[in-house]
Amino acid sequence: MRRVTEVAKLAGAVAALRPEGDSPGLPQNIEAEQQLLGAILTNNDVFDRVSMIIQPEHFFDPVHRRIYEVAATRIQKNALASPVTLKAFLEDDPGLAELGGPAYLVRLAGAAISAFAAKDYAQMIYDLAIRRELIELGQEIVSKAAQVDVASEPKEQIVEAEQALYALGEQGKSDSGFQSFLRAVTQAVDVANAAYQRDGGLAGVSTGLIDMDKKLGGLHRSDLLILAGRPSMGKTSLATNMAFNIAKAYRRGVKPDGSEGTVNGGVVGFYSLEMSAEQLAARILSEAAEVPSEQIRRGDMTETEFRRFVEAAKSLESCPLYIDDTPALPISQLAARARRLKRTHGLDVLIVDYLQLVRPATAKDSRVNEVSEITQGLKAIAKELDIPVVALSQLSRQVENREDKRPQLSDLRESGSIEQDADVVMFVFREEYYKEREKPGDHDLEAMAKWQEEMEKLHGRAEVIIGKQRHGPIGTVELSFEGQFTRFGNLVKRWQQDSGDAGGFG
Repeated sequence: MRRVTEVAKLAGAVAALRPEGDSPGLPQNIEAEQQLLGAILTNNDVFDRVSMIIQPEHFFDPVHRRIYEVAATRIQKNALASPVTLKAFLEDDPGLAELGGPAYLVRLAGAAISAFAAKDYAQMIYDLAIRRELIELGQEIVSKAAQVDVASEPKEQIVEAEQALYALGEQGKSDSGFQSFLRAVTQAVDVANAAYQRDGGLAGVSTGLIDMDKKLGGLHRSDLLILAGRPSMGKTSLATNMAFNIAKAYRRGVKPDGSEGTVNGGVVGFYSLEMSAEQLAARILSEAAEVPSEQIRRGDMTETEFRRFVEAAKSLESCPLYIDDTPALPISQLAARARRLKRTHGLDVLIVDYLQLVRPATAKDSRVNEVSEITQGLKAIAKELDIPVVALSQLSRQVENREDKRPQLSDLRESGSIEQDADVVMFVFREEYYKEREKPGDHDLEAMAKWQEEMEKLHGRAEVIIGKQRHGPIGTVELSFEGQFTRFGNLVKRWQQDSGDAGGFG
């Protein structure tokens, strides 16, 4: 009974000293915050139970926020967090001085009733923090809607409100602001640990193409990857192959940090702004069933091929691959739909085919500025949803005017913003396509023999040229390409054939 009275006194002292600007009308529970802090200071093991639920910013009282942050930092370093050890770090804190100085820490520990209920206290503090954020967000929406401004469109306000609500639902706060270096370092170690634990040592999502994964380390979260090429090089084919490989490998389970989520492959969102969803599905089925795509379009299949086609369709029914084929989507709508998909079904990789068909939110005075807004928007989606975004892009015609047709960064249309905003820029290149168009006349037998020899070397081969990679090496990845199935795969090297290690197609 004495301890309960002590808690009430402490809560009264904090309430009396809180500045008027702290909106006492907002939902909060000072007693729960004191109970939780007291439990942690008397038994540091409690922190492990509540650290997944609550962060320093969820505490209503600023002094409690700082006490929790210092205690958390010490516990994470395997050091003791008690009223005595925290005294040195908080002795000069003006907020703590108003509550009685370091003696307040002793009173917190002394008033703690039970460590058993710590998780319930943490959940209560978190829920109240979310309510405060919702109130603040609601007031902001009302305030903006009340201001009738020509520059502020209602549609834009809806997208902004949705974005803020999504962030609140995902992270427990509508605006992250600055975070301590300790927290950033911890996240970096978690990513490295996940790569270490995963087969093949990939930090990102595997594309299913072994050599490409080695070069990129997989598709990394919050990265914007540009996949560019001239028409008929196979940009869409490579993107659908990657999407299919990732969705096919999807597996959910317990991650190394103890939380539940995607442990292999991933849920894929595919914006097909050029092809219809049905055409895209036919391409994926052609690859899976090994039936040429032109035969599927014409319906020219044998009974065996058709059976294989139907069986492939049945096996892919449960594949977490979601296609949106709405044409000319504005970047703001694209972001809003991606947020919704992540909330309803999850989202691990987003693919956009292709960048130049996305519309800017508002019309700009030049195409360069429009593309700049689109690439910045795609990068913002990658960071906000914490997923890799793969955007396909067209290349300018100047490639065709060079003797060496291999693309380079300067060939990107409106290249300035694309090159600047992207973390990775890749080019798809098939020399066979160009060599095919150099076929000599039948009368020139010597030239024809030389051409056929060169075609044999190039047949079924493709290159992915990595022209820029912010966190890794640049270079060329060789892949196999089966045009009839529009399928890229892992290229079997000569030494693998000799040793009997066939490698196969991805």
